[in-house]
Amino acid sequence: MARYTGPVCRLCRREGVKLFLKGDRCYSEKCAFEKRAYAPGQHGQRRSKQSEYGIQLREKQKARRIYGIGEGQFRKYFKEADRRKGVTGENLIVQLEQRFDNIVFRAGFADSRSQARQFVRHNHFKVNGKKANIPSMLLKVGDVIQLKEGSKKSVVIKTIVDKLGQRNLPEWLNLDAENLAVKIVALPARENVDIPVSEQLIVELYSR
Repeated sequence: MARYTGPVCRLCRREGVKLFLKGDRCYSEKCAFEKRAYAPGQHGQRRSKQSEYGIQLREKQKARRIYGIGEGQFRKYFKEADRRKGVTGENLIVQLEQRFDNIVFRAGFADSRSQARQFVRHNHFKVNGKKANIPSMLLKVGDVIQLKEGSKKSVVIKTIVDKLGQRNLPEWLNLDAENLAVKIVALPARENVDIPVSEQLIVELYSR
């Protein structure tokens, strides 16, 4: 599936909920969702009753768009979540939270997941002291992400680093602001993951 490159505010409007895809802008009065909280397109303001399938589909699309991944990759995450022990929906969310780019975002090293993905691809971070530039890489407990020394000179990254610590850090991460590093101290618990998604509906969708 091709990667979406259009206005991300349209995605929030399509799902009918803020997905916070543009960082600080989503919290400001400039947010397009605040001005037009209805689906994009000619018939966006029409009210239509969704089927059970439609409701389940929208939950899956919300999760995909929040984490910025394609359908094929999302389906692989689901199959792995279903294979693991425990609750499939919770396993799915935990995997998505374990992504390299998501942890960079959660730690406050990027304003959005898309920006975090770009930083990772441009080799701005090391994992356990080694080069790593794959956004989808799943990290585990004990792994340490650190900003590269040379990347500290970037004006964009310096601006973000100056705000480090202002965002609420998840309990499963430990931030070392002095060394610009973050350590994964535990796997995320579902109740601590603040995304507007009902993973059970996604499980029902793929179980059809």
